[in-house]
Amino acid sequence: MILYHGSPNRQVVPTYGLGEDRHDYGRGFYLTESLELAREWAVCIPKESNGYVHRFDLHIEGLKVFDFTDKDALSWLAELMKHRDADNSRRYRLLSEKFIEKYAYDLSSYDVIKGWRANASYFYIAKAFVRDEVDIEILEPLLSLGELGIQYCLKSEKAFEHIRYTEGDPEIVSYPEYNARYNERDAKARSRMRELIDSDANKLNRVFSTIIRED
Repeated sequence: MILYHGSPNRQVVPTYGLGEDRHDYGRGFYLTESLELAREWAVCIPKESNGYVHRFDLHIEGLKVFDFTDKDALSWLAELMKHRDADNSRRYRLLSEKFIEKYAYDLSSYDVIKGWRANASYFYIAKAFVRDEVDIEILEPLLSLGELGIQYCLKSEKAFEHIRYTEGDPEIVSYPEYNARYNERDAKARSRMRELIDSDANKLNRVFSTIIRED
């Protein structure tokens, strides 16, 4: 597989054990199949400097891959809640533990995690969801409006042994052009999300706090 890594750094060396615990799927090295999204992600942090896209070849054979795109949205949200806070209230801290226990998978034996990227649009959805403002019936349509993009996260030492940097220098990404594209995508997504949340399709029958109590 040819995968891309967008970064503000000109030099990138995938290293097992590095990364931030508070990223979407915890520590690991994150990549995407989409060159366009990698360009946006390279400059999504407002540092006002150009970024870089690094190209890698991942030999996927022999690796154990967990694919969130084959699961429902609740399991993906539960995984994100392990690593990132959608709210800072005491209510959220208590309920999120129960939500994770009910819907999260044990991913400790997997080499690679495939799933959506949780950008700013995700947090708009997540905050509304944990505040019981979103019915589960519109949750997946909301996520599709976010155009979150699919990413791969290398988790195991074995996975890092299967990745190679392709030849050539990284591509330089224009900050003004691609940061504007990133922000425009996010603004449009939030506008469409607000419309759906405020529509009659959002019945508010099954929400965050009620599905935790369901058998």
